Amino acid sequence: MARSKAKVYCCCALILLSVIAVIVCIAVFVSRRCPHDTFSKAAVAADSGVCSRIGLDIIKSGGSAVDGAIAALLCTSVMNPQSMGIGGGSIFTVMDSSGKVKVINSRETVPRSFKPDLLRSCNSNFLQMTGSDWIGIPGEIRGYEEAHRLYGKLPWAKLFKPTIKLAREGFPIPEIQGRYIPFIDTKETQTLRKLYSDKDGNLLKTGDTVKFEKLADTLETIAKDGADAFYSGRIAEDLIRDVQEAGGSLTLQDLAEYKVTVSDAWVVPLGEYQMHIPPPPAGGILLSLILNIMKGYQLNSASLKGDQKKAAYHRYIEALRFANGLKTHIRDPKFMSPEIAKKFTEDSFADYVRGKISSDRTHDPQYYNITPYVDGLGTTHVSVLTGDGSAVSVTSTINHIFGSKIFSPNTGVILNNELADFCRRGDRISAGEQPPSSMAPTVLKSQSKTLVIGASGGGRITTGMASALMNHLWFGKSLKEAIAAPVLYVHADNKVEFEADFDQDVIQGLKALGHEDKPAGKFYSVVNAVEMDGSCISAVSDARKKGEAAGH
Repeated sequence: MARSKAKVYCCCALILLSVIAVIVCIAVFVSRRCPHDTFSKAAVAADSGVCSRIGLDIIKSGGSAVDGAIAALLCTSVMNPQSMGIGGGSIFTVMDSSGKVKVINSRETVPRSFKPDLLRSCNSNFLQMTGSDWIGIPGEIRGYEEAHRLYGKLPWAKLFKPTIKLAREGFPIPEIQGRYIPFIDTKETQTLRKLYSDKDGNLLKTGDTVKFEKLADTLETIAKDGADAFYSGRIAEDLIRDVQEAGGSLTLQDLAEYKVTVSDAWVVPLGEYQMHIPPPPAGGILLSLILNIMKGYQLNSASLKGDQKKAAYHRYIEALRFANGLKTHIRDPKFMSPEIAKKFTEDSFADYVRGKISSDRTHDPQYYNITPYVDGLGTTHVSVLTGDGSAVSVTSTINHIFGSKIFSPNTGVILNNELADFCRRGDRISAGEQPPSSMAPTVLKSQSKTLVIGASGGGRITTGMASALMNHLWFGKSLKEAIAAPVLYVHADNKVEFEADFDQDVIQGLKALGHEDKPAGKFYSVVNAVEMDGSCISAVSDARKKGEAAGH
């Protein structure tokens, strides 16, 4: 009897081992079938190849997807400090390995004291909305802290080490950072200008070595003592002193009282996908509206041929105009009911808007209820995916180029000008309120695929993401082709700007329908995305910002 049982157990064990061996063989076989330019374990898409690789190295050393994202963001704060930094704020959309999605919102807030007539100073030229009056309470470091608390694996300090080394030892100024250094050559930006000047007082340029030694000291203290070191103690005192000497109203109490919000993502069905977006004051609802309008036209690869292409882009432009007209409804839910904004994500509302789009003409601005608004042009985005299904989509910003252009010489921090985002979005602001935003860090999930995507570029975030998603999901383009495709942008004055290389036949056809265009500028959205299809991971950093993804 005992021998019979032993034989049974032995057979069961052999069968189990055989099953495991088959599963392993299948896994190896599937992984080998992945295209040569894809990955099987993890990938990071940031604005800079250096930062993508730093994020990936953190993951390879045992870090989580969030650990990799934080390390990549810290790196970006020195590689592209004109776009983001610890003087700004961010929004994380995080999917864990079980598929549960949370949003961590550490966007800046209005300080207790601000100019009561600040909104009268709004100007259509974003270059004129700089200075200490526009600074919001920075939330970036509190956001990292909360994301790490919820999802981190490695010690907090380890995430900071690569960036501290870069900031202290210096590095050649990359092309994109060098492109924007001339923006600080004014009388009002002397402390920032000093940071970017050589020993003879000349502004540094692309290829010159730059060091951020004070910032390295600040990051080192935060790495050692935690986020509280930024919001109280010596760093906080130095930061507030520098801001107040520049005429700002931030106080130690403002920093001490700052709080991050954690919420569930809003979920919007999109074909085979569930699209997870951050709620207001983020701009995900406008992205969902545009995509919901366009999905009703049953777009496919044939939609890019002949007259169908002109029709598709005509309808897309009209959808963007209606979305522009709804921007005033995106406000901090603590100060405005989110129920109106929630309706924008529903199919019934998209159907209603689609019914107002004429197939043979465009309309006057009043038809779309368009109100003037001001666009920011800074910001950065990082997308991360790991083999266990964990995903991070995080967008970070100091708002305009070099934010407020107020530099804290005692901490090395460049301060945001986030309060400018209230301009022409309403007639009031309140202490503690978060400004409305176009940021839309998004995770799309189907049964077999996960797509992590986001963008930078102010109001162009929505355009860039919508364009990339339509090209990839409906027009049949690869992720790289979808992001690289020429984009268009609808300005607040209803005119359309086309990126260079946009199809000229389509442009002429759109003009015949009444669309007015304007000369193309040099600012465009920058989309970074990572996608898992089965067990194969693709990663793309937008070439418009000289980005380069990394994976293994």
